[in-house]
Amino acid sequence: MPWNDASGKRLREWLGVAPEVFYDAHHFALIPMGFCYPGRGKSGDNPPRPECAPLWMNKLLTHLRSVELTLLIGQYAQAYFLGNRRKATLTETVASWQEYESTACVPLPHPSPRNQIWLKRNPWFDTQVVPALRARVAALL
Repeated sequence: MPWNDASGKRLREWLGVAPEVFYDAHHFALIPMGFCYPGRGKSGDNPPRPECAPLWMNKLLTHLRSVELTLLIGQYAQAYFLGNRRKATLTETVASWQEYESTACVPLPHPSPRNQIWLKRNPWFDTQVVPALRARVAALL
C-alpha cells in the first residue's frame, strides 16, 4: 500500500485527510514517478528510473478524467510536470507554490522523516503552504 508509512502519515496531515479518504479512489489517485523500486542510495532511495515516467505517465493520466489538483511531491515530480517553470531549487519551487495555482499543481517537499531538517529550516511551509493546501483539499472533498 503506497504511503502507508511515516511519510504517508505526514502527507495526510498536510492534506487534513484521514486514511480512509486518502485511499478512496473516488478522491485520490496515487501515481509514482517510477513504477519499479530503484534501490537504495546514499541518502535514501535512488532516483526513479528515467524511462518510467515518459513511458507510462501520459497513458495513466488519460484515464483520470476529473483531476482538480495535482500534488507534485519532491523534485522528480516537479521536474517532470513543471519543466522549465520550476525554480532552481526545490525550496524555491515550493516557496513559489502560488505561481502554479493556475495549473492546479502544488509543489511539495517529500514528507519523509529524512526531510525534518528541511521543514525546520523552512517554517513558512507549515504556516503558509499547509493551511492553504488543507483548505483547497477540503473544498474539493
